[in-house]
Amino acid sequence: MKNLLVKTLANAGALGVAIWLLKDITLTGENTGRQTITLILVALLFGVVNVVVKPVVKLLAFPLFILTLGLITLVINALMLLLTSWLAGKMDLSFHVEGFGTAFLGALVVSIVAWALHVVLPDDKD
Repeated sequence: MKNLLVKTLANAGALGVAIWLLKDITLTGENTGRQTITLILVALLFGVVNVVVKPVVKLLAFPLFILTLGLITLVINALMLLLTSWLAGKMDLSFHVEGFGTAFLGALVVSIVAWALHVVLPDDKD
């Protein structure tokens, strides 16, 4: 349970940095409290997408992993961010990513920041 909380907080922080850095990734809300709740819900949704959909896509794209020496991971991460944005829209959450280029940069930012936060934050292994 603690691990889920840490991963969700890391995803929320990483998504928050991406929203702050890239103008085409938006999170709107009436006030800061509403935006914080939305960000946490989007982080949970992003986590579910990464746990459920991403392994299937990686398996199907395995030949591309070999061909590109793993660089296809950046494209897959961007697609997962776009899928999260689409699902957030369906769930009436005010999170939107505008276009693949923005998703690519956003996925890069999210990956770097989430990795750094996972290094800093404690988990069940500590």
